[in-house]
Amino acid sequence: MSKILITGGTGLVGKRLTELLVNKNHEVVILSRSPQNKNEFKWDISKSYIDEKAFKNIDFIIHLAGAGIADKRWTSKRKKEIIESRVKSTDLLLSKVKEFKVPLKKFISTSATGFYGGVTSDKIFKEEDSASTDFLGSVCEKWENAALQFKNGGIPVTILRTGIVLSKKGGALEKMKTPIISPLGSGKQYIPWIHIDDLCNMYINAIDTNLEGIYNAVAPEHHTSKSFSKLLAKSIKRPFLPIGVPSFLLKLIFGEMAVILLQGSRISSDKIKKTEFNIQFSSLQKALKVIFNN
Repeated sequence: MSKILITGGTGLVGKRLTELLVNKNHEVVILSRSPQNKNEFKWDISKSYIDEKAFKNIDFIIHLAGAGIADKRWTSKRKKEIIESRVKSTDLLLSKVKEFKVPLKKFISTSATGFYGGVTSDKIFKEEDSASTDFLGSVCEKWENAALQFKNGGIPVTILRTGIVLSKKGGALEKMKTPIISPLGSGKQYIPWIHIDDLCNMYINAIDTNLEGIYNAVAPEHHTSKSFSKLLAKSIKRPFLPIGVPSFLLKLIFGEMAVILLQGSRISSDKIKKTEFNIQFSSLQKALKVIFNN
């Protein structure tokens, strides 16, 4: 049994990950801005504060916290918040691990497939590819570089570049379940995706094994906005309209942030599969069936 400190533990992934870790007899403590439960401890990034008690007997840190990339329009102020919420929080964790002399076994951080940028191309992106120079790529590169600083202190680091997380409880699917399902823009852009349980099990695998380095956390089956929407419509028994929501309309509503909806390339899952990690939900049809039938 290990003791794990999670940031972002009250979010979609954090809640499910906590549940699965506890089921495996691990102990979980959570950093929160407003602690309410006995396993929650206060942190305040703006004041460079973390309750020292949060680090008592900690073996692993799983860092999930960060301002939602798609929660608000990308104003200059919001872009700064998105970057700082990731980089400053990681820097703060590192400084406290050093200050409190925490004998950490591994630092495990989330990242995103946005590392490869908001682009639709024929290329299938792999972990060794360079970061994009656009905003999404820049955010992820700075985020990952902050996490990799733990290696300088001899602490192993695992980073999971995550696609769209599919879950029954909220998240992207909840927003996609419109009365009529249709693709976005051209419908030709790819949507890298992963079932929430596969993602959580990747984090658990990083704790239970010597998994180290950077991995794409995506399912192996590639889908465009059009094919994804069609399967979703079938799964929830709603009408499918093959005509895409116009790009200009999405740009009008979301501004620069519309790139998240209108662009996307295929992301390789080969590296994580070579570690013999078993992706349970390798097909979108299976993932959606389990999500909406249970």
